Amino acid sequence: MKYMRWRCGRCDRQAVEQLMDAGYPYLVSSVLAARGVDTVEKANVFLERETRLAYSPFLMQDMDKAVARISAAIAAGEKIAVFGDYDVDGITATVLLVDYLRSRGADCVKYIPRRVEDGYGLGQEPMRHLREQGVDLLITVDCGITGVEEAEYAKSLGLDLIITDHHECKDVLPDAAAVVDPHRSDCAYPFKQLAGVGVALKLVLALGGESQEDKLFARYCTLAAIGTVADVMQMSDENRTIVSRGLKAIRSSDFLGLQALLKETGLLDKEVTSIQIGFVLAPRINAAGRMGEAELAADLLLTDDPNQAEKLARQLCQLNRERQLVEQEIFAQAVEQIETLPKNERSALVLSSEAWHQGVVGIVASRLAEKFSCPSFMIHLSGGLGKCSCRSYGGFNLFAALESCSDLLEGFGGHELAAGFTIREENIPAFRRRINRCASDFAGGEKPVSSLEIDVVLRRPELVTLEEVGALRLLEPYGAGNNRPVFCFLGAKIESMQNVGQNRHLKLRLSRGKHIFDAIYFSATREGCGLEAGDRVDAAFYLQINEFRGSRTVQLQIIDLRGSVSPSAREQVCLDLADRLRSGGDLTPQEAARMLPGRDQFVRLWQAASRLTGGAGCDRLPALRRLAGAVGGAEPFLRTLVGLLVFAERGLVTLEAEEDRLTIAPAANLRGKVDLGESPYVRRLRQILGIQEKGGV
Repeated sequence: MKYMRWRCGRCDRQAVEQLMDAGYPYLVSSVLAARGVDTVEKANVFLERETRLAYSPFLMQDMDKAVARISAAIAAGEKIAVFGDYDVDGITATVLLVDYLRSRGADCVKYIPRRVEDGYGLGQEPMRHLREQGVDLLITVDCGITGVEEAEYAKSLGLDLIITDHHECKDVLPDAAAVVDPHRSDCAYPFKQLAGVGVALKLVLALGGESQEDKLFARYCTLAAIGTVADVMQMSDENRTIVSRGLKAIRSSDFLGLQALLKETGLLDKEVTSIQIGFVLAPRINAAGRMGEAELAADLLLTDDPNQAEKLARQLCQLNRERQLVEQEIFAQAVEQIETLPKNERSALVLSSEAWHQGVVGIVASRLAEKFSCPSFMIHLSGGLGKCSCRSYGGFNLFAALESCSDLLEGFGGHELAAGFTIREENIPAFRRRINRCASDFAGGEKPVSSLEIDVVLRRPELVTLEEVGALRLLEPYGAGNNRPVFCFLGAKIESMQNVGQNRHLKLRLSRGKHIFDAIYFSATREGCGLEAGDRVDAAFYLQINEFRGSRTVQLQIIDLRGSVSPSAREQVCLDLADRLRSGGDLTPQEAARMLPGRDQFVRLWQAASRLTGGAGCDRLPALRRLAGAVGGAEPFLRTLVGLLVFAERGLVTLEAEEDRLTIAPAANLRGKVDLGESPYVRRLRQILGIQEKGGV
């Protein structure tokens, strides 16, 4: 089981029926109702897709200054440089602005820093280099908002600077010709959640003027969509418009490099969704920056040579394969480090190594945060200095936390969910202690529990059809605030399971009633999940359509799998019988005969229960099934229930049941033998059966 707690959404069945009566499909209606979109009027508004952006770019503070300075530079033939970040957001923003400025006849070059050599954000050496090349105006995209010292250095070079960014601002802004960032405290722009490429798009629309807005948006919406999805921005308001338009236009985009990448990844003739952007396109573009070749991705998107586009697309995919291998190695090393950390330093994971590739530690930090349910900080060490990529978990505000630790840092930037900083190696232990206190205080002194949010528990498997799954595209685009819907079957049965993909993944067939579904569970194995064919399970999954050799079928992409926490009809009968015994209710001799454990069953139950003790809670029914499997013999499940009641009554263990969790803990100060036959439960069952008491069990 991947997640310790499943939170199953509750939706109003009447609302689902009303939405279905209005013509919305079952799955779509269920997700909408679960998310509070519970009337036809709300659904109409939620599913409507705007085709134009809502707000004037000139509502952004300093946008007028930026437009005036850039327009003057174009008119005067000044040399302009666009300075972008090396992630997908920064690369797409760089390409977008460079392409537009060149279309205006500007003498424009691009500069994307190398992650290892140059580090994050504006640097003095790149600015000096650009100035020596004759650059008069430097425009940042997706970076620069914290570059106060760098702005002063640009002035000393005689280099004009315009900053466009979307990251959180500090109290002091850089002194530049214009600073465009919706997070400025004095910025009246209504929507604060644009990606860096979204801000760059707004700059281009402002430069083009209102008469050119539709034409420019149509050309650049694809780049803006890719950067917005990749940067996991809030999928609402203008972001939703950007991504919706971009998804519709992506296969007909004028950017030859994007077409070549779609072809290389097998998406050219398929519908591209936000899922494909997030899991196919973005990782390949991102791999270039992570592996120190960000210019390659930008060159791909800017080229107008078809042969060059195909060549660069192949190189990008190869870089992504290399990145995956490096990531796996670093992740394994990080897990080994975590195992050596004391418990009081696991509220936030602060790890460091000189061996780790600086470009890959960020994605490993994301995996660690999810796996260990806490904020994660991965530090690449070099020459006594550490460069860290960090990722949040459970609502922990990284930017605010780093501000509270700023005296230990050489510099930092980012936002609530993802950030980065530079730190001297000797300050890492103090930082680890302080950030762990921050995380512990945030969690109320308790370590966060990994939780899976499930939108809909599916109770009508007959309606999970190709047409219904296909209709889920109405909910697109997915992203923060509009996550891909998670569904669940409770009490499904594993019909078959086998490892596939060189034993890296698990293929299953699950039945729910008379209906059977194919499923795939990535990065899981039959041995690792501890389940077998025939087991009753709860399955959480995404719904997708699998296409293979011209055949299209519904497929469950498993997110998590656990022994079912809902009882079967037979188990419910056993639970009811055990409760009647506990409460003193009437029992027939036939029922008593089913319930009374034999001596060997008591012994096997004690041995199995001892392995579950220690005070750690576990899912109740799966734990009872495991114990019953160890007990064996006649009526193993029912006699396990009775045996645990006897153990608890005799003071051998303490039992706590809360919701679907069961905690078995050994009793304190156990001494000597305990006669189970003296238990009122055993004596009562024997009395009903007419068995004379003959000593202990």
